[in-house]
Amino acid sequence: MNSPHTLMVQGTTSDAGKSVLVAALCRVLARRSIRVAPFKPQNMALNSAVCKEGGEIGRAQAVQAQACFLEPSVLMNPVLLKPNSDTGSQVIVHGQAIGNMSAKEYHSYKPTLLERVVESHQVLQNEHEVVIVEGAGSPAEINLRENDIANMGFAEAVDCPVIIVADIDRGGVFAHLYGTWALLSESEKKRVKGFVINRFRGDERLLKSAIIWLEEKTAIPVVSVIPYIKNLHIEAEDSVALSHYKNNSVRSKGLNVAVIRFPHISNYTDFDPLRQHPSVSCAFLGSAHDYQGADLLILPGSKNVRSDLAWLKENGWFEKIQRHMRLGGKLMGLCGGYQMLGKAIHDPHATEGEAGSSDGLAYIDMETSLRSAKQLKQVRGVLVNRQGESHQRRITVEAYEIHAGESYGPGLNQPVFKINGQGEGAWADEGAVLGTYLHGLFDHPESLAYLLMWAGLKQAEHFDYQAFREQEINRLADSVEKVLPYEKLLSLLHLS
Repeated sequence: MNSPHTLMVQGTTSDAGKSVLVAALCRVLARRSIRVAPFKPQNMALNSAVCKEGGEIGRAQAVQAQACFLEPSVLMNPVLLKPNSDTGSQVIVHGQAIGNMSAKEYHSYKPTLLERVVESHQVLQNEHEVVIVEGAGSPAEINLRENDIANMGFAEAVDCPVIIVADIDRGGVFAHLYGTWALLSESEKKRVKGFVINRFRGDERLLKSAIIWLEEKTAIPVVSVIPYIKNLHIEAEDSVALSHYKNNSVRSKGLNVAVIRFPHISNYTDFDPLRQHPSVSCAFLGSAHDYQGADLLILPGSKNVRSDLAWLKENGWFEKIQRHMRLGGKLMGLCGGYQMLGKAIHDPHATEGEAGSSDGLAYIDMETSLRSAKQLKQVRGVLVNRQGESHQRRITVEAYEIHAGESYGPGLNQPVFKINGQGEGAWADEGAVLGTYLHGLFDHPESLAYLLMWAGLKQAEHFDYQAFREQEINRLADSVEKVLPYEKLLSLLHLS
């Protein structure tokens, strides 16, 4: 099989810039009316998005689809791994969970997935002129080379060219590029058509001698040196990026928000609109000792709710939450965090870990039972105020659900939203506590403004996060196109 109009972007490490470069290339092509689609054979990420087909894919592929002016599809990320322990993950194929596997079990299972991955790519290639593929981690992980479907194993299967990107901001960029190339097999080396140096600060002329050395050693050209783009915001797909988030230690004159950083935190991109909002200071806090007060305290999503609930209690957060509420703060739970706000969480079928039950924080009069089948859907509804009526200025909510659990109890008689006539979420503690399964609530200006006012912000600047995302994708594409000209990109794709 030959894929002349498929180009694969691999990296020397995780977080080298693969996701961002794919998004940039997709937008460069799409705004010239090239029909282009993103693809990632295998992704490991706890930030995911729900597609209209009712399945989930990695958040990065949803962003890349936006860069292509496309709706996300499960075809764009046929295999998604969501870690729920140090040694295992939930395995999701074509958007649907098929079970939990240890790393060893999954390694043995991978050969059965290659055919499905190749088929998904073929469908996208048939429907589009170009497919830009993102690798995972590094192709030089020699312990993972056997049965590989994420990097060179996929590239060999579909016979596509590859470019390799490395992050110079980490240091050792030429060792990364040369070492990665040296560990490839001879057939894999032949399909590498270029190196990309990412996040460079300074005078590019200083790299000239090292680039000449690398090109002489490998016979591979350095096709681009991408500059460091200050304050670039492109939604991240995994917790590696979360480690780079800078918490604002200066309290905002507007609203101060603290998000508890669980060990298994998921979909933390929910809070990107808060981090970018000009009237909000939003910090992710792992240690309860770092909490110095906030207007709004948020319990985010979790891939292992009972484990993260135990961690929260063991690490002093329960006492911090109680004090926060006594001082008049607002408390929000999203998805797994919402489940924690109830009286109990039951996992009779060992859906996320060991079977059993855990006592919740008891802020909402409800219980939750985890199920193996997930709720995966995009939803549209309206906000309901604390008196049980639609808000006098009808506020529409567009969001999505990803959760393995059903909540029940009298506390749900005070819903936060109405979705198709049915209540969703719960108000509690006379409106000081809000819990919901909905993700993406801060993405839209109206619901964002209402929630900030509820949390205590007297007057918020208008902020359209969707427009901001578009602006950032275009800024990224502009920066990349300056150093990787359109004609050079077409030559890599064998397009005239």
